Amino acid sequence: MNAHDVTRAMRATLAMTGLALLAACQSPPPPAEILQPPAALRVEGVPPVPARIVASFQRYADVAGHAFVAWHPVRPEMIVSHRPPGASTTQIFRLRGPGAPLEPLTRSRERVVDAAWEPVHGRYIVFERDTGGDEAAQVYRLDPDTLAETRLTAPGERHAIAGWLERSGRLIVSSVPLDRTAASGRRDTVSTRFTAIDPLAPAGHADAQRVLAELPGPGWFGFTPSPDETQAAVTRYRSPTDSEVWLIDLAGPRAGERRRLLPADSDTTRAAHFVNAWAPDGRSLYLVSDRASEFRELMAFDLASGRLSRLTGHIPWDVAASDTDAAGSPIALAMNVDGRQELRLFDRTTGAERPQPAVPGGSVTALRFHRGTGQLAVVVNSPQGPGQVHVLDPTSGRHVPWTTPAVPAGLDLAQVPDQQIVRWTGFDGRTISGVLSLPPSRFTGRRPVLMVMHGGPAAQSKQGWNGRLNYFLLERGVAILEPNVRGSSGYGKTFLDLDNGRLREDSVKDMASAIDWTATHPRLDPAKVVVMGGSYGGYMALAAATRLADRIAGAYSMVGISNFVTFLENTESYRRDLRRSEYGDERDPAMRQFLIDISPLSHTDAVKKPLLVAQGRNDPRVPWTESEQVVRRLQARGAPVWYLLADDEGHGFTKRANADYALAALVMFLDKTVGPLP
Repeated sequence: MNAHDVTRAMRATLAMTGLALLAACQSPPPPAEILQPPAALRVEGVPPVPARIVASFQRYADVAGHAFVAWHPVRPEMIVSHRPPGASTTQIFRLRGPGAPLEPLTRSRERVVDAAWEPVHGRYIVFERDTGGDEAAQVYRLDPDTLAETRLTAPGERHAIAGWLERSGRLIVSSVPLDRTAASGRRDTVSTRFTAIDPLAPAGHADAQRVLAELPGPGWFGFTPSPDETQAAVTRYRSPTDSEVWLIDLAGPRAGERRRLLPADSDTTRAAHFVNAWAPDGRSLYLVSDRASEFRELMAFDLASGRLSRLTGHIPWDVAASDTDAAGSPIALAMNVDGRQELRLFDRTTGAERPQPAVPGGSVTALRFHRGTGQLAVVVNSPQGPGQVHVLDPTSGRHVPWTTPAVPAGLDLAQVPDQQIVRWTGFDGRTISGVLSLPPSRFTGRRPVLMVMHGGPAAQSKQGWNGRLNYFLLERGVAILEPNVRGSSGYGKTFLDLDNGRLREDSVKDMASAIDWTATHPRLDPAKVVVMGGSYGGYMALAAATRLADRIAGAYSMVGISNFVTFLENTESYRRDLRRSEYGDERDPAMRQFLIDISPLSHTDAVKKPLLVAQGRNDPRVPWTESEQVVRRLQARGAPVWYLLADDEGHGFTKRANADYALAALVMFLDKTVGPLP
C-alpha cells in the first residue's frame, strides 16, 4: 500500500540484515529469543520466529488512526473508534472537542463494530460487539457516565443497529438467524427481521419490542423511516449491480405490508438502487443508483410520480459516501475518483455543486453533519497517515483537526511518498489499473513485489494508508502493487460484472497480466512477485499458487476460498444466495462441475512455490474448512505450506497478538521466497 524513508537512527534500531534473518530461519535462536505463538493460535510448518522480528516492525504496528462513529445529538462532541498502541482490539471513545483526551467507553478483548447515541438527548449509547470475530453481533446499551452495559438482544441471531424511531425513542435492530441455531446446522430459507426496541424497558417487558417487518431472504438493509415515521424505505441487495428499493408501512391497518418502488414493474433494466435518505417533506427519497449510467449517481425519487432526477450525472465516478438528510445543510458526498475519494458539496435547494472544499489528508473515507451545529465531520487518510477526523464549517470552508494519529517517536510519516495509479493492457485488450507504492530510492536495482489482491470480489484497491505493510516498503525495499482486476468496483457496472459466473478465471488472467506488466517497470522484479490477499483476495492468492505457479515466488492466502462448492455449501445461510449471484449456483449440476474445475483445491498438484495460509476458526463468511482442506491436501504431498489457525478470530486477524505473529511469519516468508532483504 505505501512507501517512506526513515531516519538513520531508526533504521539502526529496527533494521535487520537479510543474512542475519536468513540464518535465524535456518538455525533457530535460543528458546528465550523465540516468539511464542498466542495461546489461541495454532501454528504448523512455520519455522521458529525470532522475537526480534516483531521488534523490527513494532513502530509500524503502533501507528493508529481514528474513525468517526457518531455525533452527540445536542453537544458538539463525538464518539470515535480507535485501537491505542499496545491494545488488543478496537474500542469506542468519547471525544469532547478538538484534540481533547480520548475517554474510553468500552474496554473489552472483543472489538466494538458500531455505536450510536440516543438521538434526541444523548442519554445513553447503543453499540454492537461480536465474539471471537464470529460477526454474530449483539446490541448493548451503555451508560456514558457509569459505563454499565446492558445487552438488548438475544443470542442465536446476528443483530445490527439499523436506525431509530426518534418520536418514540425506539431503536431499530435488524436480525437474521444463524445456522448454528438450526436443527440441521444449515438453513434452507432465511428471513430478515426489523424490530423496534425500547432500550430503557426492563427485560421481558411486554412493550419492550415490536416487530416492524419480517422480510423474506437476506440482503435487506438501509431501513430508513420517513419523517412522520409512518413508512420506511429499505434496500434489498441482490448483487452489486442488481438491488431494489421497497416501501414498508409502519403504522395503521397496513402495518408490515410492503411494495417495491424501484425498479418499477415495467423497468427491465438491470441496475442497483440504494436508499440514502428521505427529503424533509417526506415526498421524495434520495438514493444512489447506476440506473442512468455506468456509475452510481445521487438521485432524487419522487414518490408521487415515480420520477428519478439525476443530481451527480455530470461526475463520471461513483458516489462512495454521503450525508443527504441534514436539514439546513448542504448535501455532502465523497466521490470515488479513480481510487481517491474527494469531498463534494451540493446546494440542497438548487442541486448546484458548490466550490470544492479543501480538506487536508488525502482521501475522504467518511462524513457526517452534526444536526445541531451544521458542522461536517470528515475522516481522511493518505499514504502519509491513517484516519484523522476533521470538522469542517461548510459555510466558511474552515476545518479543524479533532484527532491526531498515534505515531511512535522517530517515525516521520510525512516522508512517505505518494502512490501512483498505473495501467496496463489485459489479455483481451481492456485497460486494467492498480495502485503502486514504490520503496525509497536508496533501495537500488529491481525490487521484489508484494502483489496485494483485494477481496469482495466487488471491492476496490484505493489510494491511502498502507498500515503495517509500510514496514516492507520502507525497511525492506519491497514494492506494493494492488491491481484492480475485472470485477472490481469503481470503474463502472460493466467492468464490475466481467468476472461473474463462468467468467471467474478472467480475473486470474488479469492478475497474470499484472505480473507481466512488472517486467516493463524499471524498478520491479518480475521474478520476485509474491501474491497475497484476504477473503476473495485469498482465493486469488491460491489461484496464483495453482494457475500461475511458474510466474510467482510464493503466495499468502488469508481466509481464502479453496473450493467454490464447499464454500457455498458452508458459508452462513444469510450470505449464500448473495454469493451465488456472484459465483454461480452450485445446485445446478453443470455449474457445480465448473466451480469444482476452477477451484484451487482441484489443482494442488500444480503448487510449486511456498504457500502461507492464515485463517480464523470462527469465520462465518469463508469457513475455516476452506483453508484446512487445502493445507491438508498440500501436506499430504509434502508441498511447502505454512499454516496459522486462530481459535479466537473470524474473517481476518483483528487481535493484536495474532496480527503480530502473522506479520512476523510473513517477514520470514518473504525472506524465504524472494531472498534475504536488507
